[in-house]
Amino acid sequence: MDNNNTKSAMTVAEATPELDFPEEAVADDRAFLGHPRGLGYLSFVEGCERFSYYSMQTLLVLYMVKYLLLPENIGKVIGLDWLRTGYYAGLSGQPLASAIFGDYTSLVYLTPILGGIVADRWLGRRATLIAGALIMSLGHFLMAFEGMFLFALISLVVGVGLFKGNIASQVGELYKPNDLRRAMAFQIFYIAINVSVIAAPLISGTLGEKVGWHYGFGTAGVVMVLGLVLYLRARPHLPADAADTKDGKAKSTGLERSDWPRLGALAILVPVLAIAILTNQEIFNAYLVWADAKFQLTFFGETLPTSWMITIDATLSFSMLVAVAAFWKWRSDRTGREPDELGKMIIGSVFTVMGGMCLVIAAATAGDAKIGLFWPVMFHLFNSIGFAHVLPVSLALFTKVAPRALNATVVGIYYLAFFAANKTVGIVGGWYSSMDTVHFWLLHVATAAFGLVAFAVLRMFLGNILADKDEERSQGA
Repeated sequence: MDNNNTKSAMTVAEATPELDFPEEAVADDRAFLGHPRGLGYLSFVEGCERFSYYSMQTLLVLYMVKYLLLPENIGKVIGLDWLRTGYYAGLSGQPLASAIFGDYTSLVYLTPILGGIVADRWLGRRATLIAGALIMSLGHFLMAFEGMFLFALISLVVGVGLFKGNIASQVGELYKPNDLRRAMAFQIFYIAINVSVIAAPLISGTLGEKVGWHYGFGTAGVVMVLGLVLYLRARPHLPADAADTKDGKAKSTGLERSDWPRLGALAILVPVLAIAILTNQEIFNAYLVWADAKFQLTFFGETLPTSWMITIDATLSFSMLVAVAAFWKWRSDRTGREPDELGKMIIGSVFTVMGGMCLVIAAATAGDAKIGLFWPVMFHLFNSIGFAHVLPVSLALFTKVAPRALNATVVGIYYLAFFAANKTVGIVGGWYSSMDTVHFWLLHVATAAFGLVAFAVLRMFLGNILADKDEERSQGA
């Protein structure tokens, strides 16, 4: 593979920080699709974790709106009446479901910062990740008990926080600084995630909507336990953890002077990214409620589960990840050039705007009739192209710039964007019940347009700061 092919690994991380690990762990290891065995294990483990998470995320709003928050059931939830007298005062039905969803999905992206700190400073990534997997499994099983609903959400928030950043930060460390395979590693990692997102609504979503809500949540717990078992088996094929050093403490190389401006640039990028991805994050909230009420989902007398819209989205996301990767490889092979990370994020924002306009058109032309699936599918297609240019690429950028001393912590900081986005979605999604639907989706188009402009401005003024970290690291290795 030559340098042009390396660049064409396209929508993904082109570098991550390296820590010390045994030479034999990576030397000439091509057992998994030409990559180290560890990448295969990490991809499957992350796939299990994402299956469990997206099973929960797919079912959560529908479960609350159609069952848990109905007058005859809401009183069973321990602690919810107390929250409704204060924090959720005045909310009921769909707006309350949206607010709870927003708090849950935002907090699962805030706690990875704490998980990164715990791993970097005390427990090491391995012990932290194992603890996270155990707590997440507990949370999924607690969903079987209506009264334990809030405790289940708390367990999932804590578990994801301990787990999430500590698996993503290990992928790049499977490779030496000059290993050309590293550029494709995150692409494979994200493909595993999207396969899981395809499967989760089909399996857990169908069980939850057609058989019983608790069957869907229970399936998520079983798959999470399977992921933990896989991770325990993966140990011989993963880089040594900081806690495996002689003194059992995390190694710290300290921050270099050149790290500070890059960290500052990443801090600016976090809120911009949060606004830019609002449309994508809304898919699991008000979009599903709208789909359940307005989409034509009955075919040949059989009504499809609303959660299958997530499978459509995930299938297109998977396909577009592969297609976008192939496109940039083809272009790089022909021209030797392709856009940098911020350049690709600008392109992605254009497609996100186009996707949002499909929802605006669907809402504006439907009237009182059911909405056919043409415009929703076009939305998912364009949004998925945008996804392929924004989310894996932004993760690539953060992992590339991350100083060695703050490896997992910087990955946690990246997820602050998702914390802010999902918290905002929880608020904005609640407006769906009272806001004109056309204006509701136009608001989301505006957020994607903001991201487009902001990424362009950041590329103009901060592009050089974020461009050369990997070159310096490779030269210093």
